Amino acid sequence: MKKILFKLLRYSGLPFIFREFIQKNKVTIILFHDIDKSTTEKTFSYLEKKYNIISLDKYLKAINDNSITLPNKSLIITFDDGHIRNYEMLDVIKNKKIPITIFLCSSIINTNRHFWFKYKHSNIITSKLKRISNKDRLLKLKQADFEQTKEFSSPQALSKEQILEMSKWINFQSHTSFHPCLPTCNDNEALSELGDSKRFLEEEYNFNINTISYPNGDYSERDIKISKKIGYKCGITVDYGFNTLKTDIFRLKRLSVNDTNNIDELSVKASGVWAFLKTRNGKKQTFGLNENI
Repeated sequence: MKKILFKLLRYSGLPFIFREFIQKNKVTIILFHDIDKSTTEKTFSYLEKKYNIISLDKYLKAINDNSITLPNKSLIITFDDGHIRNYEMLDVIKNKKIPITIFLCSSIINTNRHFWFKYKHSNIITSKLKRISNKDRLLKLKQADFEQTKEFSSPQALSKEQILEMSKWINFQSHTSFHPCLPTCNDNEALSELGDSKRFLEEEYNFNINTISYPNGDYSERDIKISKKIGYKCGITVDYGFNTLKTDIFRLKRLSVNDTNNIDELSVKASGVWAFLKTRNGKKQTFGLNENI
């Protein structure tokens, strides 16, 4: 049914209206996580026809330099987490010269540690673990035989060798160390997750880490304050909307595309139509600015 709905929405003309009128003078940031090579090829081919794909760095430079002009329908492509299959995109990125940014969980890459939110266990309901304190989340995971430093038989994240090879074409930034929902962390945990990740990626990989992508799209005023204090220049959310040169640099808006290989769905979601319709139903989103998790 959803495939039919996305096709109807795509050909309703709404994505065209959003692109040509709402997105025209805005900067759209979209989010992926873990797509395969064939989906990457199809996805990037569509996006480069409909938008002007720019790098995150170009956008950040334009904010501080009035001499830099951004094209109409500017689009920034981002990936969260650093999944091992991201490596499959490299040939497509090189051939198409598409600038993307991947946000890495610094203590999961180059290990056999796993992402806690991908762990399957009968006693684990991921959505509920996102709403409790970080301490309690770690305890419940431990009771289900998962620890964030546990080494499994195979990796889920990129290796150092892969990252260094990809870094010639891809901008790598921070997604904390272990991907907690930051507002559920106490002050010391939040400082460690934000600071250790930045420091590790700069020292171990020689990257210029200027941007934090808040895990799960959750953040608080405290997390923004810490991010600024330790040297981040930018923070990216999953709050609905589009950006301008005046958007709060630590609350940049982003649209989730849900790793789809369906072009109808991609068209609807990249244009912002889907998220717009979802925000019209009166339900509060379960992520974003949160001071009281």
